[in-house]
Amino acid sequence: MLDWLSMDGKLLLSARVVRAFSYGFLSIVLAIYLKSIGFNEILIGAILSATLVNSVIFTMFSSFYADRFGRRKILTLYALLMAFSGVIFLLTDNYIALIIAAFIGTVNVTGAETSAFLSIEQATLPKTVKDIKKRNTVFGFYNMVGMLAMSAGVLLSGFPQILQTHLGLSQTDSFKPLFAIYGIAGIVSAVIYYFLSKEIELQSKPNPLARNRLSPKSKKIIWRLSALFSVDSFAGGFVIQSIVSFWFFTKFGVALTDLAFIFSIAGMLTAFSYVLATRLADKIGLINTMVFTHIPANVLTVLIAFAPTLPLAMGFYLGRMALSQMDVPTRQSYIASVVNEEERIAAAGITNTSRNITQAVSPSIAGVIIQSLWISAPFVVGGLLKIAYDIGLYVNFRKIKPDQEQEK
Repeated sequence: MLDWLSMDGKLLLSARVVRAFSYGFLSIVLAIYLKSIGFNEILIGAILSATLVNSVIFTMFSSFYADRFGRRKILTLYALLMAFSGVIFLLTDNYIALIIAAFIGTVNVTGAETSAFLSIEQATLPKTVKDIKKRNTVFGFYNMVGMLAMSAGVLLSGFPQILQTHLGLSQTDSFKPLFAIYGIAGIVSAVIYYFLSKEIELQSKPNPLARNRLSPKSKKIIWRLSALFSVDSFAGGFVIQSIVSFWFFTKFGVALTDLAFIFSIAGMLTAFSYVLATRLADKIGLINTMVFTHIPANVLTVLIAFAPTLPLAMGFYLGRMALSQMDVPTRQSYIASVVNEEERIAAAGITNTSRNITQAVSPSIAGVIIQSLWISAPFVVGGLLKIAYDIGLYVNFRKIKPDQEQEK
């Protein structure tokens, strides 16, 4: 199975599965847990933003140092920090300690991974396929297995309610086992990364002074993409999964077990959309796929805000999730295709950092507007900004095609 993928590729997929599983339940329960221990919406937003600041700093570090110190070593380090973060959440509810845990622990709360692991893995994946025609496929598969694992993890977010009902645990204590599982997932990921071969490392040895620098042509493309991605990500920060779960929980009183079911279905829809996206991209192109699937998803995002009933809100949300992430594997493949191999970590790092910086800001803003303005306002703000991004992406990049599209 997957004979077109090297053992390193399979290990990277395995690590993605373990990591995404733990992100699945944490993205649902974290904001609710923080509310249960007495934090208000502004403090919750600050902790969620801290998790995204982590992605910014660690992604920048990867961009400059992953090929200097070794990709395997950096990935292993990040996995161990993930485990350490889980231990902190398990042992204390001190606000400062939790801010630190969120900041250092590659915690992911968005429902679509933004962690510092991504830049290294995205740069490495093209090296693990034996045929350039499989490049879109490997990114689609990478994201699909991650989302399926995240969907399975989401189902576990109903576990605290089961513990409360059957074992009589308090609401706060019922969340603790999930933090223990998160820490274990970090340790397992570190073990997987340990077995990666030297083949994942950059084989050429460029001048250290030129390392991680982009050519003038690549620099122009990457910085324009980064500017657009920053808008998209800032908008996405208003509707990260933790905020959406908090919205369903607060507005409609949806139980944790029901939330787990809703988000698990959403995750499965998203997972299969990744494979569909790569097939669609092979036919109509990467940029067209990114834009023409994203705009309808963002219209649905706006409509969620005005849904008067839970079934209608669920329908809009599930429709959105069936379309909204089809730009992820296509975006990753596009970036890897328009730069040289030695530029891939830098390109992925710059674009991911631009996304993470702006997304780190918006959850805090969302917390403020939920508390002081309107609980559904984040959906309107996020959806409209994303539509503006889609239009900008199409106008600027519809004529810049990767090599595999130019050969057609």
